[in-house]
Amino acid sequence: MGIQDYGFLEDLQVEFKDYDATNGVFLCFWFYLNKASTLPSTILLQNHSDVTSHAPFLLLDEKKRLLLYPLLTSWREDVYATSESEFSTKKWVHVGCEVTENLLRLYLDGEIVGEKSLTSSLNNDSVSDSSEISFPCISGKGSQLDGYVYSAELLPVVSSIKNHYVKDPPVQLSIDSSSAHEIEEDTDGVWSIVGGKASCRRNFSLDVTLMDNFSRPITEEVEVVASLVYADDEAPVEKPVDDEAPLLTNYDGIEYASSDRPSKVISGRASFKLKISQLSSKCDNRLFCIRFEIPKMGNYPFLEVFSRPIRCISRNRNTRAASLMLRKSSLGIHLLNGSQSPILEDGSSDLPCIVREAKQSPSSKRVKLGQEKLCANFKDDFVLQQANGESKSHSWISEDNYAYLNSLVARPVSHGGAQNFSSDSENSETTNSGIDDFPSNRDPISDVDVFKYCLGDLNERRLLLKEMAMSAKEEELATFAERISLFSGCSHHRHQISISKRLIEVGIKCWNLISDDNHHVLWENLVSGLQEHFLKMTFGHTRSLTYQDFDLLRRVSGCQDLVSQDNFEKVWCWLYPIAFTLSQQCITSLWGSAPPVWIEGFITKEEAESSLRGQDPGTFILRFPTSRSWPHPDSGNLVATYVGSDYTIHHRLVSLDFIYSSGAKGMTIKPIQDMLLEQPELRRLGRIVRSQ
Repeated sequence: MGIQDYGFLEDLQVEFKDYDATNGVFLCFWFYLNKASTLPSTILLQNHSDVTSHAPFLLLDEKKRLLLYPLLTSWREDVYATSESEFSTKKWVHVGCEVTENLLRLYLDGEIVGEKSLTSSLNNDSVSDSSEISFPCISGKGSQLDGYVYSAELLPVVSSIKNHYVKDPPVQLSIDSSSAHEIEEDTDGVWSIVGGKASCRRNFSLDVTLMDNFSRPITEEVEVVASLVYADDEAPVEKPVDDEAPLLTNYDGIEYASSDRPSKVISGRASFKLKISQLSSKCDNRLFCIRFEIPKMGNYPFLEVFSRPIRCISRNRNTRAASLMLRKSSLGIHLLNGSQSPILEDGSSDLPCIVREAKQSPSSKRVKLGQEKLCANFKDDFVLQQANGESKSHSWISEDNYAYLNSLVARPVSHGGAQNFSSDSENSETTNSGIDDFPSNRDPISDVDVFKYCLGDLNERRLLLKEMAMSAKEEELATFAERISLFSGCSHHRHQISISKRLIEVGIKCWNLISDDNHHVLWENLVSGLQEHFLKMTFGHTRSLTYQDFDLLRRVSGCQDLVSQDNFEKVWCWLYPIAFTLSQQCITSLWGSAPPVWIEGFITKEEAESSLRGQDPGTFILRFPTSRSWPHPDSGNLVATYVGSDYTIHHRLVSLDFIYSSGAKGMTIKPIQDMLLEQPELRRLGRIVRSQ
């Protein structure tokens, strides 16, 4: 990877031996500014052999702007080319310097950001001839900046600056927050992870990426080491005497100290499944961080990355026990703030607002990392029983399409590529079972299963529903959903349980058709197969998926050109609940192709926030949260991202439970567009500004 080309700023020295500088100096390099404690500060200094004083060549001023000075024996402090924007820290930036007798030009990432003409700025007696220009030694020695340099080079012509920018970019280690599983975020922004003794601590997953500056994965295989440190001073968390290491990793079912089992970077990505054995309460309530680094490549800040602050807690079983006491048959539980609101006889709620926001209070429920603090409460969207014994979902299956869905949910023929419908995000302690291994005579709604689901984490629930979906009938799953609602004290799990059988069976059939009994398929083949199934699942009433939609699906799957079954399942568990939502009559119009398009496509939280910056209060965008996958109760739900009256961006859940329950009772409801615009916070539909 050419790690020898990376170096400290203070070690950079540019000499003009055998360099024809009569037509100007064209110097470029990649610069990583870790931190700037003293400003203004010189980045590069020019040392002239014929003068005793030294002049700056490149300087960072008090506003963190770059200033480029001419190479002259007589120079003026007010003559320089400067960038208008603040220089970025903690990331690689390509810097280009063009210095000629009459002109200064400053380049950032191949583009001109500052220019200064010298003919009118300098007196004629300052330099009467180009031969009198003193070409100094340019050096980073003495700089007070914590900076790093990569691939510094003197170029023959200015046109080479752009070529140098794209030729060989540097690399950087980063955390992929979208890959986080079983990590919760408290209201103070701190990650909350269940740890401690072996019987209580839980696995959590996190990926790091090693990519160049153009987000291209590095093909070389290197090892990344994870360690637990304190958040305040980055000092390693001490290992108790005769006890386990503070950070553990699971390998072939055995736990090891994370330092003993590094993870390899493959196609630019290293995946970690970790556990924390040390509790914050036993360390003076200090917060932790996880440091990922590549020791064999050197001690550079761009080759290490720190997680968010972590509070490691023990499992609190009292929380679940208390939730059992909240269940009342005549009450609906609003999970956002724990309050209770009566449900009227006609099925409607006494709260007409369909857009709700999580309350940030110490008693509010924590949510998984990467998601807005939102929760859905699906009250009545479950499988309805038919008089003839058949079961359908009133909001999913229409009479015209029931025959098609019946053909999709038929028992799949066993294929080698479809024996294991599991996700690589599952708990590493759990072994995957093939379809043929599922017992056909098991009781799908035993008390053991009910309590497993109520007390299990998301991965444990996923495994349980996968197994039950292969043997249980629709009406049995509906009964199971009712019992889960009873014993958990909350009804918002019903929806994901009710769709589990169709999700699993249709997903297996889809993978079999696309893979043709192969273990991997090309991404292009998966795209065409998903497009066809998406239109069928939405009955063709919605528009097709676009290139941008599939680009996000690719990020959800974490795959490259080749797609494994695990990659497919990640996509499917996210896409299927969305297709279910879009099949609803009240939602289909939001996705329609006629302008205005209320849901422009699949976008990330960051893209929505970026598109709303600078907009007027009340401007909003509808989106699907990217890291809510089945069987999470919020998967397939809509989120309204909007500009508040305080000009900050907020995120609220668009709760569909009132709409579903009203439709089940045969009530006439307003179009959802009108209901959204009735909310005081939502006034005008915004547009998506996609990055190229």
